[in-house]
Amino acid sequence: MASSSALESAGPGRPWNDPAAEPYIRIERVSKSFADFVAVDDVSLNIYRSELFCLLGGSGCGKTTLLRMLAGFEEPSSGKIFIDGLDMSGIPPYERPVNMMFQSYALFPHMTVDQNVGFGLQMENRSRSEIADRVAHMLKLVRLSEFGKRKPDQLSGGQRQRVALARALIKQPKLLLLDEPLGALDRKLREHTQFELVNLQEDLGVTFVVVTHDQEEAMTLSSRIGVMDHGKIVQVGTPQEIYESPRSRFVAEFVGSVNLFAGQLTASEPDRLRITCPELEQPVHVDVDESSVAAPLTALWVAIRPEKIQLSVQPPQAAANWTRGLVKEIAYQGNLSVLLIRLPSGKTVRVTRPNVWRHEEESITWEQEVYLHWHASSPLVVSA
Repeated sequence: MASSSALESAGPGRPWNDPAAEPYIRIERVSKSFADFVAVDDVSLNIYRSELFCLLGGSGCGKTTLLRMLAGFEEPSSGKIFIDGLDMSGIPPYERPVNMMFQSYALFPHMTVDQNVGFGLQMENRSRSEIADRVAHMLKLVRLSEFGKRKPDQLSGGQRQRVALARALIKQPKLLLLDEPLGALDRKLREHTQFELVNLQEDLGVTFVVVTHDQEEAMTLSSRIGVMDHGKIVQVGTPQEIYESPRSRFVAEFVGSVNLFAGQLTASEPDRLRITCPELEQPVHVDVDESSVAAPLTALWVAIRPEKIQLSVQPPQAAANWTRGLVKEIAYQGNLSVLLIRLPSGKTVRVTRPNVWRHEEESITWEQEVYLHWHASSPLVVSA
């Protein structure tokens, strides 16, 4: 996960881990309804100064509505929003220490890049010399100094994105809201721009709140992620916490790829759980520690990420954490291969293998019987 570098360099103290830090944004039991539809449902959330926070969720989960309430374009039906200690109730967008970058970028097609970036300052009747200086500074930051006289239709998608970002930042907001900021870019450009955005945010120290439906984008950009579902925040954590320790089946499935097996707890020891899964031939042993939530004695789910499963053509010499199956599909994707393996129970399991060597010593092919095995630290126990 590329976001680890962002976490390591995200400023002194990493305030979201500092118990003494005061939240820069406090969202207290906020709900928003449109007629009989509840878009945001009793959300409470703290976001800290200079943090790059991502709201992640599918279409209709309420993330953009929450962003619009931060901006002041919507008023909460109930609850309160505080920015830098000030209650935002009734404060219009133009009086908030906030700027917003829209998904469409909303650039003026008849204006040059210079004019687009400086438009907000012009509306404040700033002097021409001040506007020129600040526009030149912002274009230098986003590496577009030589494009000031061009119009938006003369720019690439990535360049237009940076113009919109410069326009949003030139008024020096304390908080920048970004709604699907990279959604219009192709995959390779999007990946490149993600790192540019992280570096720019770190240089400026502005608090960013980003809305996205793209899990990889959220993992790359953010210091922390808030996963939303049906108007609620279902989990908040660092990218590593969200991926490696999902608290529910929904989070495990939504963030990344995962294999899920219904199971039942049959034994619990201080450092290990023993779980029986009808779809697997052998029991599952799961390493736990004192911080782990005790597994319920009723039905639960065992989640195993595809990259944490190993394959062999010989049966493992272990009493747990393995099963067998037939290879039904193989997809070569360059850096890795994806295999779909059908178990005797009929369950299809997804396994990924890194292509470390140009020619694998152990070749696995279609309709071959293989053995799947994993370490006891790899499975996760999640609720429904």
